[in-house]
Amino acid sequence: MRLFFSFLFLTLILILPAPPARAAEPVEVVIRGVEEEMLDNVRVALGLPPGLVREGTVNRRWLKRFARQVPKKVGPALEPFGYFAADAEVALEELEKNRFRLTVEVDPGEPVRVRLVRFELVGPGEEASSLRDMVKDFPLREGAVLRQDRYEKAKGSLKARALDLGYLAAGFPTHEILVHRGEGWADIDLVLETGPRYLFGHALLLGAEDYPKGFLRRFLAFSPGEVFSHARLGQTQLNFLDTDRFREVLITPRIEAAEDQRVSVEIHLAPSPRRRLRPGIGYGTDTGARLSLEYRDLNVFHRAHLLEGDLLMAELRQSLTSSYTIPWGRNIQTATVLRLGYNREDIDTYETQSIFAEGEVVRDYGKGRRGSVFLRLLQEDSTIADDDFRSRMVIPGIRYSRRRYPDTVRPKEGYHFRIEVRGGHQSLGSDTGLVQTLVSGNALLPLPGRLSLFARMDGGLTLQNEALEEFPVSLRFFAGGDQSVRGYAYQSLAPSDSDGEVVGGKHVLVGSLELERALGENWGGALFYDIGNAFDSLSEYELAQGAGIGIRRYTPVGPVRIDLARQVGQKDPSYRLHLSVGFGW
Repeated sequence: MRLFFSFLFLTLILILPAPPARAAEPVEVVIRGVEEEMLDNVRVALGLPPGLVREGTVNRRWLKRFARQVPKKVGPALEPFGYFAADAEVALEELEKNRFRLTVEVDPGEPVRVRLVRFELVGPGEEASSLRDMVKDFPLREGAVLRQDRYEKAKGSLKARALDLGYLAAGFPTHEILVHRGEGWADIDLVLETGPRYLFGHALLLGAEDYPKGFLRRFLAFSPGEVFSHARLGQTQLNFLDTDRFREVLITPRIEAAEDQRVSVEIHLAPSPRRRLRPGIGYGTDTGARLSLEYRDLNVFHRAHLLEGDLLMAELRQSLTSSYTIPWGRNIQTATVLRLGYNREDIDTYETQSIFAEGEVVRDYGKGRRGSVFLRLLQEDSTIADDDFRSRMVIPGIRYSRRRYPDTVRPKEGYHFRIEVRGGHQSLGSDTGLVQTLVSGNALLPLPGRLSLFARMDGGLTLQNEALEEFPVSLRFFAGGDQSVRGYAYQSLAPSDSDGEVVGGKHVLVGSLELERALGENWGGALFYDIGNAFDSLSEYELAQGAGIGIRRYTPVGPVRIDLARQVGQKDPSYRLHLSVGFGW
C-alpha cells in the first residue's frame, strides 16, 4: 500500500503544473482601465521596443521617450473596439536601481455607435438564401458599438460563403465605414457583388497510369455540373492521401481558363511504392515479447486490388493472416474482402489454435461510417479447464462502425464505435447454435489545462441453444489485461467451473475512464479507473475494479505505455504492472 501511494504522489507531482518561477523584469508595464480583448490589444501596442533593455540594463532616455509616446499608441489599439476618443495617463517610477514600473491608466471614453447600415447583395447570387441570412444576421446594427474586428470577420465569412456557393468572383466593390468622431456615430456602406456562379467541369487525372481510371475516379468528391467548391477539392485531396497509395497529390483548378463558368480540374498523382515490407518489434504484458512483419501490395494485377499479409510471433500468441481486397462501386471504401488466417494462443487460462476463412462485403456510408456483411468458416482446437475439444463453426454476421478521429497519429479528440451481430446454427454446418452481439466504443475529450479524458466501453451478449462447454474458446468472453480491466491478468476474469478453473462467460461488460495530462510535447501522465467482468447471468454478476497511474511516451514509431494498477474491492488486493511498447519501420 505504501508503495502504491508513493508512486501515486510522484505521478501527481508530474501531472500537476508547478507554479512558474519568474525573474523580476527590468521594466514592468501595468495597464489599468481595460479588460480582456482590449487589454490584450493595448498590451501588444505597448510592447517594449528591442534594444530598450540590453543585457539587463535599461536605456533611461529611451524609456522616458517611450513613456511620452504611450497615449498615441493606446488610441489606435482601442479603435477596432469602437473607442476613438481614448486617453491615457502615464506614470513612470524607479523601484530600485535598474528596475522601473510604467503605469498606464486608460480611459477609453464613450464608444462610437452605428447610426446607419446600408448592406446590399447584387449579382446572380443576390437571392441565395444562405447569403441573405448572413446579411440579415450581420453583427453591426443601428445603435451597436462599432466593432471593426467583428465587421471584418463578418465580411470574411460572407465572402467565404459566396466562394463555397461557387461565386468565385465575389467581392466588395463598396466597403466603407464613415466615422464621425465628434458626434460619436458611424455609417456603414457595404455591397457584395457575387458575380456569376461557377460549376465543376471535367477532372483530368495525371500520373498514376498504373491504376485503373475508374478506380481513381472513386476518390473525386465532385462531379461535372456540380457547384464549384474549394472544400470539395480539399476533400478530394484527403480522399487520395488517406488511401496511403499516393505520396503526393496536387490539385489545380483552372479557374482562369473556365468556359461557360465551368472549371476543369487537374489532379497530379505521385504513387507510393507498390510493395512494402514493414518489420516491427515490441513487448506487451498480454503478449510478451513480439516480432511482427507486415507485407502490402497496393496494386495487384494493376487493378488496384490490395494484398495484405501479417505475421506475429510473440511469446504467448502467434498468428499469420492474409487478406485480398477487391474494390468496386463508386464509394471509396466499398469492396469485397477475402481473408485467411491461423491463430495460436497459449496463456494460463487456455490454449487454443484455429484456422479461419472469411468473406466480407464492405460498404462506405460517408463521414467515417462503414457497414458490412460477412461469412466466416472457423475450425478451432482448444484446451481449457483440462478439457480438449475441436469446434467447427459457420458464422454469418453484420458489422457497422463509425470513426471520427481527425488525427490518426496522436488524436486530441474524437470517437469511435463498432457493433457486430453474428451467429451460427447446426443447420448451417456449425457444431453449436448461438447468436452474439458485440458492442465497443471509445471517446477522447480535450479538457482545459492540457488535460484529456479518454473513455472506452466493450460489451458482449450471447444467446445459445447449447451448453457453454460446446463453445469455441474464441467465442467465449473474458476480461482482464492491458486493454480491459487493468490490475488483473490477461483473460483471467470469467466464470469458473467446479474445480475453480476459468472457463469463460456468455456475456461481458467492461468500462474505463482515463484522465491524462500532457507533459511537454511527447510525454503524458495518466490516472485511470477500470471496471468489468465476464459472466453467465444478466441478473447476477460481479464487476471487478482496478485503478492506478500511468506514464505515456509518444514517439514517431509508436507509443510507450506503462501503467501500475491496483485491484479495488478485493480482500487482498494486488498490484500489476502493465507495459505496452511497439516500434515499426
